[in-house]
Amino acid sequence: MEKKFKRIGVLTSGGDSPGMNAAVRSVARTAMHFGMECVGIRRGWQGLINSDFVVLTPEMMRHILGTGGTILYTARSEEFMTEKGREKAVNTCKMLGLDGIVAIGGDGTFRGALELSRLGVPVMGIPATIDNDIGCSNYTIGFDTACNTAIDCIDKLRDTMQSHERCSVVEVMGRHAGFLALYVGLAVGAVSVLIPEHELNFEEDVVKPIQNSRLAGATHFMVVVAEGAGSAIEIGKKIHESLGLDPRVTVLGHIQRGGAPTGRDRETATRMGYYAVKAFAEGRSGSVICTQEGSIVEIPIEEALEMKKQLPMVRYEILEAISGAR
Repeated sequence: MEKKFKRIGVLTSGGDSPGMNAAVRSVARTAMHFGMECVGIRRGWQGLINSDFVVLTPEMMRHILGTGGTILYTARSEEFMTEKGREKAVNTCKMLGLDGIVAIGGDGTFRGALELSRLGVPVMGIPATIDNDIGCSNYTIGFDTACNTAIDCIDKLRDTMQSHERCSVVEVMGRHAGFLALYVGLAVGAVSVLIPEHELNFEEDVVKPIQNSRLAGATHFMVVVAEGAGSAIEIGKKIHESLGLDPRVTVLGHIQRGGAPTGRDRETATRMGYYAVKAFAEGRSGSVICTQEGSIVEIPIEEALEMKKQLPMVRYEILEAISGAR
């Protein structure tokens, strides 16, 4: 017999990303459309353990579409990784009468959702991370906003670097993936981009591109470093030792996670939220809502967690050609 969903919960977990509020809004409003109540679980999986919740109303959803961060807050929960913690979470679902949970976040969030589904709670996942490194989805909520934030900051840095004829080394987020760094590097015309997926050869990847750029007439140089590829401070020191330049190092840090989401992130989050709740309304669960070649698809969570995403290295080739690195 097809399960009837009357009340669902929604939570955001792991690192925050711009567009999470748009996804929460879409989940809540779509639930209302299908005749369901929607409860916001605050502070991720830990909130489900502690019964930390708020009933989401139309008034609460009215002005959050364009806001950054997450009104439900986010946290990581070691307790949820234990059998006892997950048992508490299931009991909260029973106490609140939740027929299903929409979990917004990354791989860690989906692993938690998978464990909860194995205990009989229907779940749906929505991928949200500025790193865009979720294997099952071509695009994750927050990536476009983070790119534009970094681009805006680097454009401003370029103005002063050009005025003083200096080298700038900018570190962006991306501990395990270089999607953000490579996209931003191409967009700002960086002479070199260092990413975790490409083993660093300092002479070939940094020194020669700067030398070639100088021989071509440039007097200022932009180097973009993904945090997982090395320390921007150390890269700056090596540039000074190798080329005699006096680089200025900027670590953008968590500023990339903030700010109003772009149109792309708002629209994608809204579509994903709608399809997650629509799946519940049609009796389906246990999947991640993904984008594949421009379309929304559902991929079973277990399968989604096994999928890997390859960095489009053609962009690296384009960077080398454009910057004259070889």
